[in-house]
Amino acid sequence: MKSNLLLLPVCVLCLGTIGLVDFAAAADDAGNDLIQTVITLVSDKDKDVRALGLDQVRTEAKGTAATKQFAALLPKLSPEAQAALLSALADRGDAAARPAVVAILSESHDDAVRPAAILALGALGDPSDAAQLARLAIAESKAEQKAARKSLVRLRGDKANGAIAAEMKQAAPPLRAVLIDILATRRALDTIADILAQVQEADPAVRAAAMLALGQLAGPEQIGGMVQGVLKADKGPQRDSAERAVALVCGRIASADKQSAPLIAAMDQLPAADRAALLPTLGRVGGPAALKIVEAAIADSDAKTHEIGLRALCNWPEASIAPRLIVLAETDAHPEHKKMALAALIRVAPLPDKRTAADRLALLQKAMTMCNKDEERNLVLKRASAVRSVESLRFIVGYLNQPALAQQACGSIVELAHHRELREPNKQEFDKVLDQVIRASKDATVIDRAERYKKNQTWARPTKVE
Repeated sequence: MKSNLLLLPVCVLCLGTIGLVDFAAAADDAGNDLIQTVITLVSDKDKDVRALGLDQVRTEAKGTAATKQFAALLPKLSPEAQAALLSALADRGDAAARPAVVAILSESHDDAVRPAAILALGALGDPSDAAQLARLAIAESKAEQKAARKSLVRLRGDKANGAIAAEMKQAAPPLRAVLIDILATRRALDTIADILAQVQEADPAVRAAAMLALGQLAGPEQIGGMVQGVLKADKGPQRDSAERAVALVCGRIASADKQSAPLIAAMDQLPAADRAALLPTLGRVGGPAALKIVEAAIADSDAKTHEIGLRALCNWPEASIAPRLIVLAETDAHPEHKKMALAALIRVAPLPDKRTAADRLALLQKAMTMCNKDEERNLVLKRASAVRSVESLRFIVGYLNQPALAQQACGSIVELAHHRELREPNKQEFDKVLDQVIRASKDATVIDRAERYKKNQTWARPTKVE
């Protein structure tokens, strides 16, 4: 190893000297000194020496002939060196290395080499590789799965989207859901029709993936098909997610007053039972035309229709509906309906819009007076942290001495303190309150945040580890 390291400066000098002459001409000659020097470096047993050669593979030794010679080294190297060279070839981006990458993938069983080869195939492959990458996307090895999914997103070629969609249509449900997600990540607008066909499939994971993808890719013209996905979805989180996807697509219409139009048009083509089932979806879209339909349902003498209309109103996307929610929370004949309206009021009260922070906080304070349970009061305190004002801080502090509400109050206070632009102009007041939080909180993270904010230090939310 010592001898190799002694030669390293000489190699660097050689490469530097070659770089001073006609580099472009040298790169076109498969037998030139530069390529041979790089091959020698990449083949070295010393990791530091190899790193020098790999850097040249990535950026300097140009030309297809050079690529083929570098790729030909793969079978001759140790697994560690193979994985490193595969990464360098992927960064090089020359598809001439693809046959060697495919060969090493078919032959190697090494846990480091295979993911590196899969990643390289994503950079160097073409649509014909979609089938193999799709199979690997649900491999037993998590590393291979991750590499294959990343490569499918990266795969180049005008026909790549179509090739992935073709694999999706014939795949078993677990893989089909994965490939739908990959198409969405690729922004594969040319496959929307293929994805739309999946919203009525029997497998719930496939339906959910399709609706989520359409929420990202579809336009208003696909709403008619998407409502079938809503109707097919099971009530609960799956139905909620499907409804949000439809609302997201409708929300792309520039005029807020017209956003509900494609959904209403689709509903008009359906039987009465299906139209009623889609009312909560309509509520998520909102708008004047939707409100007329929802209010008619609320006014209906049929108890079930009234409840569906109320649920639709409780899904409203903005706070203009707050006065109506207050009336329903105070006067609806059914206690459970009153609870629903109050929860919706608490949700919409702090939503950002043209109202002032004082107006949004006043609506939350009104909701607090209507609460009968600590669960509802804690929800108000949680939502109060969304109104970034010192008045919100003062409102929340008043509940630190109530045992059932103190812990949520502590959490909301540090959420407000997280915003430097609010905290620093009111530092003295915040510091005093943060001292109370440090004494009262039972949550180590909340205490840590309070201490950091007092010192004007930052705090980063934990990220999900895959």
